[in-house]
Amino acid sequence: MPNMTATATRTSKATARGTGRPAKKAAVRMWFDPACPWAWMTSRWLMEVEQVRDIEVDWRVMSLSVLNEKRDLDKGYRKLMDVSWGPVRVIIAAQEQYGDKVVKPLYDAMGTRIHLQKQRDRDAIIAESLEEVGLPEELAKAAHQKKYDRALRRSHREGIDLVGTDVGTPVIALDDIAFFGPVVTPAPKGEAAGRLWDGCLLVAGTPGFYEIKRTRTQGPIFD
Repeated sequence: MPNMTATATRTSKATARGTGRPAKKAAVRMWFDPACPWAWMTSRWLMEVEQVRDIEVDWRVMSLSVLNEKRDLDKGYRKLMDVSWGPVRVIIAAQEQYGDKVVKPLYDAMGTRIHLQKQRDRDAIIAESLEEVGLPEELAKAAHQKKYDRALRRSHREGIDLVGTDVGTPVIALDDIAFFGPVVTPAPKGEAAGRLWDGCLLVAGTPGFYEIKRTRTQGPIFD
């Protein structure tokens, strides 16, 4: 059973007892797909949380294409899923060759083009993002290579197994507390971001708690 009080205390801004040094940051994992605008909103929020709570985010890949590959979808969403294999394959390939440090910069570069600049050509998005991050253009070939799918599916499964297949991206985990979301717009900033983080840990860490939900009345606000 999660110790909610201990977890919340560990992620508040503090100093190590008797040393005056900052306390060790709690390791938070977030699984994302660059195609998802709501995951993008959540990632911007988590970046704010890093500034006001003692957490450090480990950015990981999941895939809406994997999640939905056997589902009956309308033509428009199926087309989106078909083109969404490319970016996640490229991030996985880059991670394998250059390490975890390239995951977040690539996500930022791709997400900016997809969600802020509204670019549609995934091959162009990938090429421009690789150039921005300083990675070889040859990595773009991975977008059309299924050999990276095993590692992609493994990363996806690590996240989705924590919360179940009834949800999508993003997935966030801290120790044995994991949850889908939060779905929020615009992304809270400053201490408001920290308070939302505290609340997420509280409800997600409550034994037997599963869901709070209300109808969305607006789309993502990218500010």
